[in-house]
Amino acid sequence: MLNISIRMAAIKDGGIKMSLQGKKVLVVGTGKSGIAATELLCANGIDTVLFDGNKELDSKTLYEKAPKLKEVPLILGDLTDEQIDEFDVAVLSPGVPTDIPMVNSLRDRGVKIWGAIAQMFRDQEKPVWSEIELAYQASKGRIAAITGTNGKTTTTALTGEIMKNYFKDVRVVGNIGIPYTSMVTGSTGETVTVAEISRFQLETIDTFKPHVSAILNITPDHLNRHHTMENYIRAKEDITKNQTADDYCVLNYEDEVLRDFAAECPAKVIFFSSRSELSEGFYLDGDIIIYAHDGVRDEVIDVNELNLLGKHNFENVMAACAMSISFGVPMDKIVEVLKVFKAVEHRIEYVTEKRGVRFYNDSKGTNPDAAIQGIRAMNRPTLLIGGGYDKQSEYDEWIEAFDGKVKELVLIGQTADKIEECAHRHGFMNTVKKDTFEEAVNYCYEHAVSGDAVLLSPACASWGMFPNYEERGRIFKEIVKGFKE
Repeated sequence: MLNISIRMAAIKDGGIKMSLQGKKVLVVGTGKSGIAATELLCANGIDTVLFDGNKELDSKTLYEKAPKLKEVPLILGDLTDEQIDEFDVAVLSPGVPTDIPMVNSLRDRGVKIWGAIAQMFRDQEKPVWSEIELAYQASKGRIAAITGTNGKTTTTALTGEIMKNYFKDVRVVGNIGIPYTSMVTGSTGETVTVAEISRFQLETIDTFKPHVSAILNITPDHLNRHHTMENYIRAKEDITKNQTADDYCVLNYEDEVLRDFAAECPAKVIFFSSRSELSEGFYLDGDIIIYAHDGVRDEVIDVNELNLLGKHNFENVMAACAMSISFGVPMDKIVEVLKVFKAVEHRIEYVTEKRGVRFYNDSKGTNPDAAIQGIRAMNRPTLLIGGGYDKQSEYDEWIEAFDGKVKELVLIGQTADKIEECAHRHGFMNTVKKDTFEEAVNYCYEHAVSGDAVLLSPACASWGMFPNYEERGRIFKEIVKGFKE
């Protein structure tokens, strides 16, 4: 068996030396994570080739975006058996499903898959690494890792700000927009890394081990990739697979799956709850967040002092508090940040007010459960923009959550017909479909009256119309800000 684990040796001449010397590595995917992984490998003298299944990809644009990679070979379209034979290791970007034909070909030719299916290929010769596995083994210090269906970005950003208020070297990475591999250089034993980790990334981990993990909630999402809820739950829970009793795991007490998981979690569990009084952990008592510990109940903050809307955000605050406490951050340092922290971009983000109509960007609401939180945060009659890529979600609970708040549902994208049918089945008939995103936003502006809100909270992914939810949110804001008073 090839001994090609990514154990890191001493820093020499300003660069990190890897045990991949003499090996040839294939990086799969040319997004942010793939580019960052390639740059890390190349910086350490590793023979690396970049691959993307999109044969129409503009290589010139790619190299302009990432000039450090101009000497890196690029393969587009398909990999031949002969090409696969050339590589010792593959690094898989998080957005690449582990069951596509190309990955299956790697497996068939002796590739070990790290993650949920690792056991099946334990004795094979060639590993497939995730981008976060590569980063983890190249980095130093302690890690706080956050996963869950919803709330990851807000919780990660808030936890990062709290850590920065106490520790000197804090790096906030992952799905929040900064690839983990881009931030490992120069890390030390004193470095604190706060990482937003998706279930895609957790599919392909091996040794990744956070000091503190958090699973915020588990609701149906990405079943087009995971196929069953059981697979999806298992992928989320894998964030704890290498933790020990010396580590911590923050769990949502009100999520039945997570409450049950606590009994088998290898780390010390800290619960948070927005509904139940806890003997240990963080919970919401009216408008006050309470920290119960060692027989003491400390008042943390009145939620009216926060700049965040909605009970789901109060849960995110409690999760961030629990993670920070586990890292030894004093409560006064935590509260200082809580009082000034504002919502992250694209998550129930206030944009502007025109003609008495308030516009909110919740493009991060990429599944029905997240979009429910967006609706619940509204305190005005709301024109809602929904629809997009079909992730095989069901929309019944989302429609039921309208609860008289939604005046009109404006639908776009692949799921427009499916959502409209669901809405009508539940007795909500005020729906309209538009061919383009801009038409939908303009329609809302034309039909909203003073005192209304316009909310972009699609309950669907952006794929097929936009490269990502960030771009969808940015375009929404651009259109809205261009409206005349």
